[in-house]
Amino acid sequence: MINILANDGISNSGVEALKNSGFNIITTNVAQEQLESYINKENISVILVRSATTIRKDLIDKCPCLKIIGRGGVGMDNIDVDYARSKNIHVINTPAASSGSVAELVFAHLYSGVRFLHESNRAMPLEGDTNFKKLKKSYSKGVELRGKTIGIIGFGRIGRETAKIALGVGMNVIAHDKFLESANIKLEFIGNKSIDFNIKISKFEDLLKKSDFISLHVPAQKDYVIGKNEFSKMKDGVGIINAARGGVINESELVSALESGKVSFAGLDTFENEPKPEIQLLMNSKISLTPHIGAATNEAQDRIGIELAEQISYLLN
Repeated sequence: MINILANDGISNSGVEALKNSGFNIITTNVAQEQLESYINKENISVILVRSATTIRKDLIDKCPCLKIIGRGGVGMDNIDVDYARSKNIHVINTPAASSGSVAELVFAHLYSGVRFLHESNRAMPLEGDTNFKKLKKSYSKGVELRGKTIGIIGFGRIGRETAKIALGVGMNVIAHDKFLESANIKLEFIGNKSIDFNIKISKFEDLLKKSDFISLHVPAQKDYVIGKNEFSKMKDGVGIINAARGGVINESELVSALESGKVSFAGLDTFENEPKPEIQLLMNSKISLTPHIGAATNEAQDRIGIELAEQISYLLN
């Protein structure tokens, strides 16, 4: 029987789909430093990971029994993909399964920012019964998203799902993507109704200058996408969201931009130093914070599990 280790967990629907295909699925979480020993001892043919476990060259070399490495999600920067494939190991992921979940989290952060929810949720338990009127005054200058412009950097699956929500809210959408000139997206509604939109791809500098809010949807980068120079070109009071990857925004420059008022608020789901984000980010009242949960919805994890199971069954049967 083929043994599959889902080291960072997998949904029940994924487990059932793999069992139904005749595989033995193990959901034990093995510590990174013990992976090599465990994989070889248990004769693991397939390892499934999310963002917590890394699969690097040395592990690949020491585990000749591996046939498939699966990533439950989009980015595969925690896997030495090219090297694994050079060793005839299949590397698979689920790029479409969690797109909608990440996009919804972007808007959770946006609404939190424009209505000060991240601040009021901290203050109300402490002062709600003693300073209610003062807090009401403090958080009474919110703004609406409707009619504002959102700039989306990176217009792949998640960027497009973000654009769909923005269009539904009534926002103007501009996008930048190095690999596209234009993009068509279909906004679907209940009752089999839909509207098609053509989104023109803007120059990077134009997006920085024109956007009221900016959301990043790019893979891990060697250099910052947003740094001091980019912040200087943005509108005063811009809001910025990063639910993509840590390291695409220069975090120290972000803090400076928040302190100066250039950026009115930020929403961060990913950080340069995971799992220990910088304390200056965690303590900043202008930042809405989540612990890298973009894809962490029940629906997305069900889709991820089933999609991985289908790909594994196809490759091994």
